[in-house]
Amino acid sequence: MSLRLSTVILPVDRWHEGGRAKWQRAEELGFHAAYTYDHLSWRTFRDGPWFGALPTLTAAATATDRLRLGTLVTSPNFRHPVTLGKELISLDDISGGRITLGIGAGGNGFDATALGQEVWTPKERADRFGEFVPLLDRLLTEGAVSQKGDFYTAEEARNLPGCVQRPRLPFAVAATGPRGLKLAARHGQAWVTTGDPKLYETGTPEQSIEALRGQIERLNKACTEVGRDVAGLDKTLLHGFTPDRNRPLESVDAFVDFAGRHQELGFTEIVIHWPIADSDFAVDSKIFEALATEAMSQLG
Repeated sequence: MSLRLSTVILPVDRWHEGGRAKWQRAEELGFHAAYTYDHLSWRTFRDGPWFGALPTLTAAATATDRLRLGTLVTSPNFRHPVTLGKELISLDDISGGRITLGIGAGGNGFDATALGQEVWTPKERADRFGEFVPLLDRLLTEGAVSQKGDFYTAEEARNLPGCVQRPRLPFAVAATGPRGLKLAARHGQAWVTTGDPKLYETGTPEQSIEALRGQIERLNKACTEVGRDVAGLDKTLLHGFTPDRNRPLESVDAFVDFAGRHQELGFTEIVIHWPIADSDFAVDSKIFEALATEAMSQLG
């Protein structure tokens, strides 16, 4: 399968002061998709502008025509399947069926306590995620859903007329642990990873490749256990969190080498961050645009 290049545009700009222009430029450059983070605030951007993901994607849907759009990723930290399902069906309709839902278990950052709750343990996050994804799947494919779970309840929740994309919009499930990988195998149309976080500070690119190879092997096992061919699942790498850092974005040749090595592992999509000055995502804008227009043609 050919490799696709996408971007993630952090929601840090006012729509009429540069926000809209970025999404439109992403379409002009030929990116496969443009995603945004679904957080209430995030890391070093916490004390600066940060807008909501779903309203931003709604605006992007009206400002573009062909570009796929999505979250990378949504989590249960401050979402409920019933309300999220209603918003996703609306967004899929407005975009004409161009939405992908990136979804993960969430972490212990600012989102974890913004609603006043205690930080969930890793087990509780996994338990909630294991209930959240199947219920959301039902909400997006069935006309009326009633279900009482340990964490989430739906009482005759109606989502007519359903998604434009059938049977529903695709899920891109972010996971590395066994329970999350099984959710990706059962419910995902794509699987998302950022690599092995333990290698970010002191690991090497070679160690990262081996760690990713191991993740794909475990994904393959999870697919086998549910009777699914792993080849039918897209595999997405969100760039910027491996030991390579931003070095692959320093030149077209560097990126072609990086992308080619990951394509050999089986990845079908690489997502790079739209440049943001004075941040971890500060890269040369001319090189960034050249990646979209030149690099992918060298990979085949």
